[in-house]
Amino acid sequence: MIELLFLLLPIAAASGWWLSRRDLRAKCDGVGPANPDFLRGLNYLLEEQPDKAIDLFLKLAEVNGETVETHLALGSLFRRRGEVDRAIRIHQNLVERKNLSAERRGYALFELGQDYMCAGLLDRAEVLFQELVELDLHRKRALHALRDIYQRERDWVKCLEVAERLRPMTEQSMAVEIAHYHCELAEDARRKQDSETAQRQLMLAQEADPNGVRAAMLEGYAALDDGDPQRAVVLFLRVVDRGSAYVAEILPSLIDALRQAGRDDTPALLENLARRHPTAPLIVSLAAVLEQTRGAEAALDLLTEYLSRYADLSGLERQLELLAQETRSDENHRHRLRTALEVTRHLLARHPVYQCEQCGFQARSLHWQCPSCKSWGTVVPVQPEPIAAHETRIP
Repeated sequence: MIELLFLLLPIAAASGWWLSRRDLRAKCDGVGPANPDFLRGLNYLLEEQPDKAIDLFLKLAEVNGETVETHLALGSLFRRRGEVDRAIRIHQNLVERKNLSAERRGYALFELGQDYMCAGLLDRAEVLFQELVELDLHRKRALHALRDIYQRERDWVKCLEVAERLRPMTEQSMAVEIAHYHCELAEDARRKQDSETAQRQLMLAQEADPNGVRAAMLEGYAALDDGDPQRAVVLFLRVVDRGSAYVAEILPSLIDALRQAGRDDTPALLENLARRHPTAPLIVSLAAVLEQTRGAEAALDLLTEYLSRYADLSGLERQLELLAQETRSDENHRHRLRTALEVTRHLLARHPVYQCEQCGFQARSLHWQCPSCKSWGTVVPVQPEPIAAHETRIP
């Protein structure tokens, strides 16, 4: 409650300044003293009765060209504090005024729409933002707000419509967002067993963003599901070329596609990828192949060389697992290794796997749209911290 008093005091001061000016003009015109309700409003604040204080300040600060900004500021402050009902009340009071200019009424409508969004009343907010677009008032901001609403509702067709209307109004490219909207529609179509629509949407995604990683990934998954592993391998390798950070995402499916295609060059292909993109999942997968084909020592050599370059917990976990399995170690030594392994697993479980390059949001699973800043394609796998600069040796 004390914080609310500090919030309202600037508003009260502004109202008092306005009243003093009005009182000064009134005295010059021979009119009586200022309305004593202002002092009563301050008393309500001191007595921790903010609702009554708000009523009085709204009554005292008549809406005109000098006070509309005060009302807008008061409503925005309440919304930021999470007191959306009060913000709606203030902004509705503004919208209902007949003496506002079209520009200022547009501001009030936009703020009221933001209030409704915060309250989860998306249908009401949508109506207000559409009205602003039709009136050509704050058109760009209203379109951005409509896009946010349609993203929340996962209405990707409307997202595409709004993005196309925004495209000529913004200097920032909309290609990435548009490509992801098409990818979302493609995934929806695949869930409905509509392969034709899914493929068409992926083609549109590729047209919008030719270097996009997600569309190539989805095409690879679709090819594998449709029984075309050779094409899946080609598409997954295209993903590696476009965004090596996402190797971990497609690696299990790539290995599966290589197996289904009957390729006998899997170890060589993985070794080549490991030299070019020495990420932990790739190194761990290659270590498993080396363990089967050349023995545990070869796998340990690879992991040791990798860990000499990168401080990576998942690589360390696999190294400790292999060391703990060695039968030549005595029980006391294996117990120490198992203890170190448990600690490593505990730390690994708490370690973020993905991070947004835009806002720093961290997650354990991949989000194509950041849940925090709502940016598209900015959440990428966390890369291990380099230790030394020399090449990984493939034994």
